[in-house]
Amino acid sequence: MAAHPFDPLSLDEIDIARQVILDYHDGRLIDFREIYLREPPKEKVKRFLELEHSGRLEESAPRPPRLAKVQFDVIGPNKSFEFHESTVDIGKKEQIYHEIIDTAHHASLTVFEFRTLTEVCEQSSLFQAEIKKLKLPNGFEVIIEPWPYGGPDQDEENRRYFQGLCFAQDQSSGNPDSNFYAYPLPIIPVMDARKREIVRVDRLATGGKQDGLRDQTRSERAIDHCQPAEYAPEFLKDRLRTDLKPLNIVQPEGVSFKVTGHLVEWQKWRFRVGFNPREGATLHDVTYDGRPILYRLSISEMIVPYADPRPPFPRKQAFDFGDGGLGHCANNLTLGCDCLGEIAYFSTALLTHDGRGEISPNVVCLHEQDNGLIWKHTNWRTNRAVSARDRELVVQFIITLANYEYVFSYKFNLAGAISVEARATGIVSVVSIDAGKTSNYGTVVSTGALAQNHQHIFCLRLDPAVDGHNNTVVVEESHRAEIHPDTNPAGNLYHISRKPITISTHLDAAPHHNRTIKITNPSHMNRISSKPVAYKFVPPPTQLLLAHPDSIQAKRAQFAQHHVWVTKYRDDELYAGGRFTLQSQREVDGVADAAGRKDPVENEDLVVWSVFGLTHNPRVEDWPVMPYESLEVKLVPADFFAENPAIDVPVTKDERSRLAGRRGDGEGNGANGANGTNGTNGTNGEVDGGCYT
Repeated sequence: MAAHPFDPLSLDEIDIARQVILDYHDGRLIDFREIYLREPPKEKVKRFLELEHSGRLEESAPRPPRLAKVQFDVIGPNKSFEFHESTVDIGKKEQIYHEIIDTAHHASLTVFEFRTLTEVCEQSSLFQAEIKKLKLPNGFEVIIEPWPYGGPDQDEENRRYFQGLCFAQDQSSGNPDSNFYAYPLPIIPVMDARKREIVRVDRLATGGKQDGLRDQTRSERAIDHCQPAEYAPEFLKDRLRTDLKPLNIVQPEGVSFKVTGHLVEWQKWRFRVGFNPREGATLHDVTYDGRPILYRLSISEMIVPYADPRPPFPRKQAFDFGDGGLGHCANNLTLGCDCLGEIAYFSTALLTHDGRGEISPNVVCLHEQDNGLIWKHTNWRTNRAVSARDRELVVQFIITLANYEYVFSYKFNLAGAISVEARATGIVSVVSIDAGKTSNYGTVVSTGALAQNHQHIFCLRLDPAVDGHNNTVVVEESHRAEIHPDTNPAGNLYHISRKPITISTHLDAAPHHNRTIKITNPSHMNRISSKPVAYKFVPPPTQLLLAHPDSIQAKRAQFAQHHVWVTKYRDDELYAGGRFTLQSQREVDGVADAAGRKDPVENEDLVVWSVFGLTHNPRVEDWPVMPYESLEVKLVPADFFAENPAIDVPVTKDERSRLAGRRGDGEGNGANGANGTNGTNGTNGEVDGGCYT
């Protein structure tokens, strides 16, 4: 069966693309970086989807070409590197596009370069000499955590650098999972990636509030004041709770969803799951009961800028999607741990060091979960309650980026809503601090470990198709009305303003006006309200990028300076921070440039970008592994349907629910609920009529 235009590349397709590039560059040394699906032009896909949705798609029908984006280095004499990007037509086995990337830009990092850094550090006499000066206790081993170099200073030479945050791991337990983050080392090695050489080792300031930005105050023995901080359960045997009873997710009749390849169908929802090494899981062709809502949904970018002004920390700013891509950092999810219940998994093909594909299993999980009541009403006259429970279908992937974990979930509910949730957990990034000192730049979470203040800023990309591809964004606000003897004599009136966005632009959240972003289709009117059909969301009023506008941190992350961007659609314009973020000094070809074109976006094929984030001023409770913090954007129908779309959800009662303490033996405390509010007086704690009667 032919692949769908949105399906990720197969192993065979990756091999074809690889061979095409090798043939075009016969005799030259090629270092492959990424090979993944380049989505076909939207106009071609739209024609294909029209046939598919109408049931007229035949196997012989023309299909959009299967295209592969290939990123690679051509290595010349004297180990010179040229970064290339090509597009290969898989069916024709031809290269149809080729670009040598300007040397002002750097290719994203690969996991193979991570390994190179650790190997070069081990062989570097410069680095080893600095380690010796730290006088580590016997039994400790140096751990190097690879990090992107960040934004270079304006006058810094444009070379491909790589840096490492350094820690020491206590080897006495023999357990490789012993927490090395508890022992931060006050040095950062910097590697010239082309020469594979440590060119310098930055010595870090370790002082506190009373010390200067560059003061070298560290003690002669760098980690003697640090304390262990373990999180693996084998280290915590005497501390683990023993009174937490099992809570199982049981679906006795199986799941309510159907998966066919990458196609998911569930409760009137229909969409396709994609995956690529830059954005992770992507959703395509999202429809409800046959009506289109979204052409594409993805997490476009995430940045983590740190707020410690001491050199070299102003460069500590990761573009977690653009700098290295996250495909190779995606967790291989484990049944019964990462997702509960009856689970379907999606695997993907990722690149090996020699440019061949290999399957990375279970990078995305799909499951249902209860979400409380979706609606309820009690008729107080008859004392009858009628209620229905919500259920969500969750598409989830998890990435580990050095110390941090991020859990991303696309969630569909029974009332036509789509939520996108980002959770941050893992271990806060710590640096060394002198014994007994505190800092303005973070929180001491353990003796000798300073967790620096920082932000996590995400950008969600919505490519809408609300009852069609031509949509208009309307900004809706609610404002107090002035008292007027004729129109508002009592002063209780408020006005609703609705302003269409006509030209590509940006705007910010305004909770004091209940600012709401409505993605409307002005060509389709709701027959009940006579308003255009729409989906809406309220931009989360989270703090935007705090770095000064003149700073390199801010110039290279313009997308993070506004909550909402509205741009006209262009093929391949997918990344909020631009195509190339590694070691950038400013944002190039990102969403700010797209908005700056001032394209018409009224009743056009447009894209909406939602920016939201966490300002993370660490607390001791974040140590040694932080409880998750989460944010969510919720897209809900607004005059899209003729009634509550969940009114047809069956009203059921869970016969397996029971009073606490009663386990089928007739015993238990009947005090709870003895007098039923929404039913008859309970016997032995039971209340009748809580769901329906």
